[in-house]
Amino acid sequence: MSKKRVLILIPARFASSRFPGKPLAFISGVSMIERVFRNCAHAHALNFEFSAFVVTDDQRVYDHVKTFSPNVVRVDDDVLSGTLRIELAYKRFFQDKNFDLVINVQGDEPLLDSEDLVRLAHFHLDSRFDIATLVKKQMGFSGDFLDPNKVKVAMSETSGQAFYFSRASIPYKRDQIIEALNDYWFLHIGVYSYRPNALIKFATHTETRLENLEKLEQLRALEIGLTIGAHTTISTVIGVDVPADIKKVEEVLNGREK
Repeated sequence: MSKKRVLILIPARFASSRFPGKPLAFISGVSMIERVFRNCAHAHALNFEFSAFVVTDDQRVYDHVKTFSPNVVRVDDDVLSGTLRIELAYKRFFQDKNFDLVINVQGDEPLLDSEDLVRLAHFHLDSRFDIATLVKKQMGFSGDFLDPNKVKVAMSETSGQAFYFSRASIPYKRDQIIEALNDYWFLHIGVYSYRPNALIKFATHTETRLENLEKLEQLRALEIGLTIGAHTTISTVIGVDVPADIKKVEEVLNGREK
């Protein structure tokens, strides 16, 4: 049986508005982008062939990646999202390589484990979904559930199909009198696996209304008829949005090493 070929693309911009130079920020002595890349590069599974590349628009990031891997490409176009950047990278450098999946891993996810990427690829190729992503079960309808920066997913736990993503607190619990101990919801983790034709269809479509309202690009995929599957992880994943998040990541890494 021929191996399934999976391309992992990691968009890494230097000019983050909330954290300039974020890809080159050090976490316990190793740059963020090197941590993310090495986690992705460790993905391995029987009957799968994984290839990981950083996609950047900045020479400083490009030069830094070259110190630990040759797997980096430049896409300097002024685009609105990392997804559009990886779509351009895919078409320019990889479209003729016959990849079965293209996985978009954000360059600010230093705790994402390679095993989660392997499980996501298996889940996606065993399904009929156009796109697949990761979610994590969260207990209690308070705290992060009320935070608009934490994206929630309404999904079928039977089929894994995601119906909607929102910054609002979904699902809404109508009976609010007593909060049961087993109340839970699903937090979205922004890792996307695309079938190549779905990535191109998504990237070549204009912004949609719900996407613009919630500022969530995955809603574009749903609005244009693409299906999204959600695979549940139990891993601790913390995206780095601001400098203060570095300490949170280091605390998790210190806990893993003990």
